Parts: sequence; C-alpha cells; structure tokens
Amino acid sequence: MLISAILLLELLSSSVAEFRAVEHATVIEFPALNCRKHSAVLTDFGGVGDGKTSNTEAFKAAIANLSQLAADGGAQLVVPPGKWLTGSFNLTSHFTLFIHKDAIILGAQDESEWPHLPVLPSYGRGRDAGSGRFSSLIFGTNLTDVVITGNNGTIDGQGAYWWKKFKEGTLNETRPYLIEVMYSNQVQISNLTLINSPSWNVHPIYSSDIIIQHVTIIAPIDSPNTDGINPDSCTNTRIEDSFVVSGDDCIAVKSGWDQYGIKFNMPTKHLVIRRFTCISPDSATIALGSEMSGGIEDVRAENITAINTQSGVRIKTAVGRGAYVKDIYVRNMTISTMKYVFWMTGSYGQHPDPGFDPKAFPMIKGINYKDIVADNVTYSARLEGIENDPFTDICISNVDIKLTAKPKELQWNCTDVQGVTNRVTPVPCNLLPEKEIDCPFPEDRLPIEDVGLKTCSVIGNF
Repeated sequence: MLISAILLLELLSSSVAEFRAVEHATVIEFPALNCRKHSAVLTDFGGVGDGKTSNTEAFKAAIANLSQLAADGGAQLVVPPGKWLTGSFNLTSHFTLFIHKDAIILGAQDESEWPHLPVLPSYGRGRDAGSGRFSSLIFGTNLTDVVITGNNGTIDGQGAYWWKKFKEGTLNETRPYLIEVMYSNQVQISNLTLINSPSWNVHPIYSSDIIIQHVTIIAPIDSPNTDGINPDSCTNTRIEDSFVVSGDDCIAVKSGWDQYGIKFNMPTKHLVIRRFTCISPDSATIALGSEMSGGIEDVRAENITAINTQSGVRIKTAVGRGAYVKDIYVRNMTISTMKYVFWMTGSYGQHPDPGFDPKAFPMIKGINYKDIVADNVTYSARLEGIENDPFTDICISNVDIKLTAKPKELQWNCTDVQGVTNRVTPVPCNLLPEKEIDCPFPEDRLPIEDVGLKTCSVIGNF
C-alpha cells in the first residue's frame, strides 16, 4: 500500500511543464523557505470538504505518506477549496502545508479528536488546568524545514465551544492552540487568516529560525486568552507584515513560568517585530511576559501600529519569576486610542503553584523606546518596578502623546524605576529626568532578517 501511495505521489509531483500542459490547470506561486519535489492534495487521501465530515484521518494519512518523501526533495500537501473539518494532526519535516484561498480548515468540537499532551516543562502545569493540555489543531515537534502557508486560506478554530467551557470552569485540560511547533527549526507560518482560536493562535516554543509573516488573526475582543503570536523560549524569530484583532495580547513574548522556567532555562532572544498592527482593547500590543522565567533579551520592534488597544509594549513580571527582560528596543510606533502608552508591571502575581521562589527577583534593564506618536490617550505611563529590585536603564525619547478630552490628572505614575527621557510630552515623572539623548536602536541585522524565501508553486485544477 505504501509503495502504491509513493507511486501516486510521484505521478502528482510531475514537472511544472507537464502540469501546464493539463487543460484548465491553475498555477499558484507562493514564497517559501524551500520548494518541494512532490505534491499531493488532501482529497487523494479521502478528504471530504463538506464542513461536516471529519478529515482527521485524511490529514494523518496524507502526512504519514508524504513524510516518506522527506529525503527525496520533500513534499507539500494542498488543502483545496472547501470546508475541511478536522481534529488535531501532526506535521513532518521538509514539508509544506498549503491552504488554498477558498479553503477553510475547521477545528472539530469533538474532544476525542484532540489528543492529550503533557504539560510544557517550562510551565509545570497547563494555563487553564493543571493536569495537561489538548494538542494544538496543527501541531509539530522535533521538525526541520516546515512551512504552513497558503494564498490567504483560513483556519477557523471554532473557539466558542472552548470559550464557554473556560468561562464555566469545566475544563480539565488546557485548551488547544491553532498552531504550535515545538523543538523545531526553520519554521515558516505565512499568508494565512486565523480566526476564532480556542486559546492562543500561534505558539512556536523551544524553537529557532522562525518566520511569521502576512498573517491575519481575528478573534472577538472579549474572547479569553486568544493571544495572537506567542514566541516562547525561541531564538532568531521574525514577525512582520501581520494584523491581529484579539481578546488578549496581540504578541506575547514568553520563556517559562517561575521555578519551571528558571530550571528549563531557555530564553527568547533575537526577536524582530516590524510592520505590525494590533487591535486589543483590554490587552497589550506587545507583551513581554508575564511568563519570562527563562529570560527575554534582544527584542527589536519597529513600525508598529496600535488602534484602540490597552497598552503599547508592556512588561509583565513578578517576584518569583527570576531571570530578566533586557535589551529591548522599540521605535516608530503609532498609537490611536490607548489607555497606557508605557506600562510596566512588577506585581503580575499569577503563579503555577505555591512552590515558586520568593527570592527569585527578575532583572528588568535596558528598555528603550523612541519615535512614538500617540493620540487619544488616557494615561501616558504606569511604571511599577519592584521594591528593592528597581527596573533600570529605561530610555524614552522623541515621544508626543496627545490626551483624551478627559485624561487622568496623574499622567506618569512611576515607582521603583530608573532611567532618562528626552523630548517627551507630557512631562515625565521625576524618576525619569530629562537628558539630551537619542535612545538606541541596534544598527546590526539579526541572522533571521537575511533569510530569503524562494518562489514555489502549487499546480492543480482548483
């Protein structure tokens, strides 16, 4: 049976010239880390795109067969037009999942279609429940060279089922995410629309060399924990040209929780975020933490737009987190309607269990903001460090904040912080005195910025 399937895939992966000779064939070009020698369509493995039939086994069969071709140029699986109901399925290496613009992958609401996974070692428990977690809709672990893309195809998590259970407190496992990739490298997630995730949308963790671009993420603004993109204990990540409407942080940079993150000791570092737009009335454009116990460093965010969002780039931490948030650089940010432009919280006190170390103080140092324009703002800044553990080396320059018609009287609320400001209005607090300075932003380029994409193609009768 396997030999027959491989022969079938060899037929499907004929040359572009041969496919062009097929009457009515459509060629769709797309950018990817690598092109694949072989190609198949979900319907080749029994997929039914009626929105009612489960395709979990079809996805599993397709990927299991295509994984045999990893050493022979790799393979791509095309999800054609239709509505493809499925539970969780696992990806493979040297593989592309291509979702057609008229295709919708629908997350099943039958919990038996979602395998259970152990808790993440850097977290020690699930975020919703302590016992474990459901596998993500699209999941992969220990992969190399994996691409999840399309020409703006849609992944719909049908999250209302899960949001209801969360609000009722009836979950025994942590809700699934839409996309999660663990212990992997050379990962691309691009040119997709993600809607209604049960919880977080995109979660690369313990991984490196990641590109996330041209992704649209939409969830109701009152949906619980529907973070947009959460790089977690990852190195060399590029997030760009994306748009998020969320019930939580649009981007949340993480690295583990309290004693579990300290022990796992894997930071998130060398992260680029650029040309990114966020709408999230109750959360941050970019959050650093609160789970940051492996450390966060060298984050470079620029050309960021926030509309009707609670805060800009927010730092969240607490006693017990340990580790550090350092060498953070933000520039060219445009804000329209916001509660706090600058927000740092040293008392974000959620803990996985009582076993956290009360002597594990985080170090927050080298936080740089420049060239920010904000309109219709309620508070300029709320900067709350930790007593006997101040947040230091904060630099804010060239910032123009215009307030709401009824702003708060105290515009800069600062405790246990140290730094400098220059050309900032309204006038900052005394703990951030004026100094003639232009806050730094690195001039060098990170390796992930120079990773180029190839022009690949999908060919078929769509």
